[in-house]
Amino acid sequence: MRTDRLEQLVCLCTYNKEAVMAVTVLIVEDEEKIGRFLELELLHEGYAVIKAENGREGLEKAQSGKADLVVLDVMLPELNGFEVLRRLRKNSDLPVIMLTARDEVMDKVAGLDGGADDYMTKPFAIEELLARIRLVLKKRGGAVSADRSQLGIGKLSMDVRRYEVYYDGEQVELTHREFELLKVLLENKNIVISRDTLLEKVCGYDYMGETNIIDVYVRYLRSKLDDVYQVKIIQTVRGVGYCIKDEN
Repeated sequence: MRTDRLEQLVCLCTYNKEAVMAVTVLIVEDEEKIGRFLELELLHEGYAVIKAENGREGLEKAQSGKADLVVLDVMLPELNGFEVLRRLRKNSDLPVIMLTARDEVMDKVAGLDGGADDYMTKPFAIEELLARIRLVLKKRGGAVSADRSQLGIGKLSMDVRRYEVYYDGEQVELTHREFELLKVLLENKNIVISRDTLLEKVCGYDYMGETNIIDVYVRYLRSKLDDVYQVKIIQTVRGVGYCIKDEN
């Protein structure tokens, strides 16, 4: 990419911040120049951008719930793109477009069979990638609203981007893991989430600590919400896991 084009894109990144609240794209790419190029082009188009430079970091950020779509390179350090996709698909339907430097039919088949929404071979025209992003988002129900950053039920509200939780207008101080646990449950209202799934989402797939840690953090949350405000927000489904139901 020419230097003047890069400088032009950098200047354009000072646009109205509200424009990027709609859709957040996670770029998982270990080649710095390609990652930066994609970042600038996506910012120019009005997307918010998160980046990761290896597969392990990419998986963690994809599972954080902060991205609406992933552009995932295949050849990555630590975990390759296929493995990232496989682990992500265990409990997430986050849209994924895979990138590879190899134009191998079997690679494309593996990616699509593994749950990728689309597949592109490097080098590619940025206009085509942008078009495919729009198409994938349209198929998945259109551009994601900024309201995705606002979760809640009844008097309980969560601002994901500000990392804040309120009950009836009063801020509730939560630790990182308490916040992440509550977020996963709010994102999946009326769905029972198993302890294993919660453990992977909240603590990471490679967590090696106490196996009852989710039960511990549920107790912490209840002490800060249920006990203080005399409500019952998190439901226990015996032998399965936990959920938050709309009627609460």
